[in-house]
Amino acid sequence: MGNIIIILIIIALMFIAVRRIYRTIRFGGSCCTSGSGIDKKVRVKDRNRANYPFSYTLKIEGIVCAGCARKVENVINSTDGFWANVDLEKKEVYVLAKRAMTRADFVHMFDGTSYTVLEVL
Repeated sequence: MGNIIIILIIIALMFIAVRRIYRTIRFGGSCCTSGSGIDKKVRVKDRNRANYPFSYTLKIEGIVCAGCARKVENVINSTDGFWANVDLEKKEVYVLAKRAMTRADFVHMFDGTSYTVLEVL
């Protein structure tokens, strides 16, 4: 009887592990998505780089995973006249803009999020 209980426990643990691996592969591993998957990417309507005369590099605190990177890109890309791309390794955001921006403008853009603009280059 004891062997049957041990076998059932092992089967249950294997089921949980396989389910976890499936969800990670299917939805992507992320610290901030709570198993629901990474947010849908906000696409920029104007994809002509020539229309963005200003470029910035932002150092952002709080980007730790692909989900965070997507959220930061979405914050910027959802604002008209901006196009962002996150470099997760460097924790930097490359931003193309149609108008001049200051550090305060970028800080204001991230109000209400868990991300902090440290530096604008």
